[in-house]
Amino acid sequence: MEFYILAFKKYFNFKDSATRAEYWYFTLINIFIIILLSIGNEVSGIFGLELEIALLSSIYVLLMFIPSLSISVRRLHDIGKNGWWILISFVPFLGLILIYWFTLKSNVIGNMNQEIKEK
Repeated sequence: MEFYILAFKKYFNFKDSATRAEYWYFTLINIFIIILLSIGNEVSGIFGLELEIALLSSIYVLLMFIPSLSISVRRLHDIGKNGWWILISFVPFLGLILIYWFTLKSNVIGNMNQEIKEK
């Protein structure tokens, strides 16, 4: 839960780096919440509250867009890649390389190069 809250503390931070654990814990908690909201959406259809739950899940997904984007960019920085590589996710099948990159260990040399560029 600590990494989930940390992502909100770095809401608009696209310059630093994010560790592998920070990225994956945030992503797993996010997926878990979306699944719970989806189940709630299906169950609420029985009671006629479907619109309210669907609205709640839609708002959640919109609120999570920027934190998800920023933690992804910071994760790319952690492995020594430029944050603009996130745009590769729009290319069908080629965007799957991001999943591989997000599983890589931190690149200390890439992080040092990033810090030098920022100065």
